[in-house]
Amino acid sequence: MKKRITVIIVVAVLLIGAAAAARFFGLIPEKTYSGARFGIETAVSAVDFDGDGVDDYADILLGAKLDAENCPVYKSAYYDGGYPPETEGVCTDVVWRAFRSAGYSLRDMVDADAEENPDDYPDIETRDSNIDFRRVRNLHVFFSKYAVELTTDIEKIAEWQPGDIVIFGDDTHIGIVSDKRDRSGHAYVIHNAGQPNRDENRLIRGGVTAHFRFDAEKIDGDVLKPWGGE
Repeated sequence: MKKRITVIIVVAVLLIGAAAAARFFGLIPEKTYSGARFGIETAVSAVDFDGDGVDDYADILLGAKLDAENCPVYKSAYYDGGYPPETEGVCTDVVWRAFRSAGYSLRDMVDADAEENPDDYPDIETRDSNIDFRRVRNLHVFFSKYAVELTTDIEKIAEWQPGDIVIFGDDTHIGIVSDKRDRSGHAYVIHNAGQPNRDENRLIRGGVTAHFRFDAEKIDGDVLKPWGGE
């Protein structure tokens, strides 16, 4: 009898642990909320760079959501021409695709800035426009220079807005802030780490090291490069 009880307890603990892990990694859908649920007004950009009638922040969000829906296979590789096919990608590909949706060529912006200010990019020994814009460290440098730097405190829930950029760890991961929130108001993050659900409750796991908002109204026009339909 004691052995049976022990087995039942062990199985129960394993099931509870497995369920908790599945929920933690977004494998079990949880109820999500909008910012309005918490009295948070969604930030709207004064800029509509591509002139499609949708402001930049919303466009960046929509581009990230599209990538999440496509759920490209996580594949870290070098591509002649720079861009991986839509069916493949890593975390940085979520970001340039999100910016593409707003009409920006993140590749051209990073490349031009690295050419003009090489000392600002210590990890670029020899410039390569095919890969430099797909490195988190280089994106961190670029956004540190031109985007608005915001809080890394996830409890300041109103300061996390859809379309923001968030960097994790020692420049090891990057994603776009979603318009979804958990029951406590923490923003979800759209990112690619190879997980099944690309729009998930990532902030609560910790490791946030930078948080930016790309406000083109505050950026010199020479820095902004339009998407050229590559």
